[in-house]
Amino acid sequence: MSTKKPAEPSPESIARSDRRRLAAEEGARALADVERQAIEVRKNMARLREVREAKEAADEAVRADLPAPALRKRSRKPAR
Repeated sequence: MSTKKPAEPSPESIARSDRRRLAAEEGARALADVERQAIEVRKNMARLREVREAKEAADEAVRADLPAPALRKRSRKPAR
């Protein structure tokens, strides 16, 4: 007994191949979307890091320009 493939594919096999093709296309689109979002997140993180580092440098420069706070002696209250 030999099993021969029919010359024309059945409607079920056509539908199955269409579903597989659509799933593969949607998967590729989803992966590209995830990669694009990851790139955007990394760019935003780099931008925020630059802003934070610039702010920290500016704060440090201001702190360096201010005079050191004078140390005050504590006065002791008399014991009762």
